[in-house]
Amino acid sequence: MAEFTLPKNSKIVKGRTYSSPTQTGNLKTFEIYRWDPDGGENPRLDSYQMDLDATGPMVLDALIRIKNDSDATLTFRRSCREGICGSCAMNIDGTNTLACTKPIDEIKGKVKIYPLPHMPVVKDLVPDLTNFYAQYAAIKPWLQTKTPPPPDRERLQSKDERAELDGLYECIMCASCSTSCPSYWWNSDRYLGPAALLQAYRWISDSRDEVTGERLDELDDPFRLYRCHTIMNCTKTCPKGLNPAKAISEIKKLLVARR
Repeated sequence: MAEFTLPKNSKIVKGRTYSSPTQTGNLKTFEIYRWDPDGGENPRLDSYQMDLDATGPMVLDALIRIKNDSDATLTFRRSCREGICGSCAMNIDGTNTLACTKPIDEIKGKVKIYPLPHMPVVKDLVPDLTNFYAQYAAIKPWLQTKTPPPPDRERLQSKDERAELDGLYECIMCASCSTSCPSYWWNSDRYLGPAALLQAYRWISDSRDEVTGERLDELDDPFRLYRCHTIMNCTKTCPKGLNPAKAISEIKKLLVARR
């Protein structure tokens, strides 16, 4: 089980237990992390008994039903319900993933749900992603050029050049990879983390971008890049099947090649 950032001088205690509004025999227990920073109480684990015959197949379906039918105070992020926006990233059954694409029937026993590890918690399952997005902004995730654009067309790529972006552009910035990385847990103030570095390589790899040297200069730092020790947690947990560890290794290779 991953570690979690707790309020100072606090511990997780056993919380309330909620029974299912309906009873068909197909019941599942959801054990959910609860903490309200304004309440002054310890974090707790509340248990909710859910009737799976009256619930959709994904963990997010159960969370929505719990909020609608059992406990309106439960707080979590969600939006698209299609694995595109990344809003509902959380730690489910010990793994960082998206609640909207995680099938309930893949989980044996209780469904244990926590916020993303080692992030400040705003409330319940909602992490504070302020630093995470600031690091994303720091790699300047947009096309940068020095030459004027063509007067009569867009900046073009060949099919092979476009293919170089496959496995990079699909990142939805859900933070599952970065919050699974021990180096990010310990150095998130200085290490950019797998998600930001994957996006940095996405722009380094773009044939239309004309500031590759400047981008590499910005990353050539003992902490911003080289805190990665290639333990592959990021790649293993990515809900989109991407490989941030490979992207980081490719950046390191580019830096070595130009020395």
